[in-house]
Amino acid sequence: MMLSRPVIEYCLWGWDKELSLMFYANFLSSPGYFHTVICNAQEFRNTTMNHDLHFISWDNPPEIHPHFLTVNDYQRMVDSNAPFARKFGRNEPVMDKIDTELLRRNEDGCVWQVVKSSKCKHH
Repeated sequence: MMLSRPVIEYCLWGWDKELSLMFYANFLSSPGYFHTVICNAQEFRNTTMNHDLHFISWDNPPEIHPHFLTVNDYQRMVDSNAPFARKFGRNEPVMDKIDTELLRRNEDGCVWQVVKSSKCKHH
């Protein structure tokens, strides 16, 4: 999430602090907090993008908790064109598949098309 300076200032100084604390402490998860503030503020309502750019596979129903993504989800992730994804388990093999097939990382973990660092071995 990227927030502009005016949005941050509004969140800090521009709206009902008691209401904001109630939302943050009792109702919303952290990712939903800023969205709620921004979408309910007249001056920022039309400045948002209605997509968080994440591929998420939700439980169905009730769409409260995301599934852990696996190799079985790989093609759906790629087809979604979303640059981010969640939620991954520790040491999940799909992460290696993403590294090698999408990011083209070599065995040193370097992405040659993006970064050429002195710590990367030249082949």
